[in-house]
Amino acid sequence: MSGFSAGWLALREPYDRAARNATVLDAVASAFLDQTAISVVDLACGTGSTLRAVGPHLPPRQNWLLVDNNLSLLAQVATPPGLPQLSVITRPVDLARDLELALDGPLDLVTASALLDLVSAEWLDRLIIEAAARRLPVYAALSYDGRTVTDPAAVFDAELLAGFNLHQRTDKGFGPRSGRARQHAPWSDSSTSGTQSCRDARIGCSGPDDRSIQETLFADWAGLGALTTTMSADEIAQWLAQRRACLAQGRSSLRVGHVDIFARPTGMR
Repeated sequence: MSGFSAGWLALREPYDRAARNATVLDAVASAFLDQTAISVVDLACGTGSTLRAVGPHLPPRQNWLLVDNNLSLLAQVATPPGLPQLSVITRPVDLARDLELALDGPLDLVTASALLDLVSAEWLDRLIIEAAARRLPVYAALSYDGRTVTDPAAVFDAELLAGFNLHQRTDKGFGPRSGRARQHAPWSDSSTSGTQSCRDARIGCSGPDDRSIQETLFADWAGLGALTTTMSADEIAQWLAQRRACLAQGRSSLRVGHVDIFARPTGMR
C-alpha cells in the first residue's frame, strides 16, 4: 500500500521515533520479557523504521518479516545496529488483498506504524479477526488522529488543515476509510473479547529548528488545498508565504497528534 517516498520516510523517522508513546512501547516490551526469541511481522514496513525503533526493546534473538507492496522501499530496508541475533526477511505483499498471507507462519507479534489511519473499516475488521484467531498481539503506532496545531497561527490554517484531513479520509487502496473513532479503539468492543489493550494519545512536535519537515508538510497542505478547499490560488499562495516567513524567522512550530495501541490476547504466554 505504500505511496510514500524513501526520502519522506527518512525525513519523518526521527520525529516518529520521538513521538512513540513510551507507556505503550513499555507494554510491548514487558509482554515479551520472559522470552529469549521473538518473531515479528511488520505490515507496510516502508524501509524498516518500526524495526529500528522497536527492535532494541524486544528479546535478543529476533526474526522479522517486513512486508510492503513497494519493491523500491523494500530494497532500501536498513537494520539497526546492536542487534547481533537479528534476522530480517523482506516480502512484497499486497496487504489490501493478501493480509492473511502476511500473517501466516509462526509469529509472536504484529506491528504497524502510521497504517491504521489509512485503512477501511472492513480491512481493519479483517486484521482484528485474523489476529484474534491466531492469538497474535498487535502493536499499531502513530495513527494520525486529526489534531494538528501550528504556532504562530496564520490566516487560512484551519481551512488548509481541514483540506488535508479531508484528503486523509480518501481511499488509500484499502477501500473507504474507517473513521478515526473506529481506528483508534478497534480492540475495545465486543467483537474482540478476550483481549487486553493499552492505548494512549500523544502530540509529536517539531520546533523552530526543524524547518525541513515543516516546509515539506506546509507545501503538501498547499498542494492539496487546491483540490480539497474552496480557496483561491492566491489565498493558498498567501498562506504558504506566511508560513515560510515564520520558518525563515525561526519561530514556527508544528504539533501533530496520534494514537498508539497494543492489543494482546488475555492469557498470552
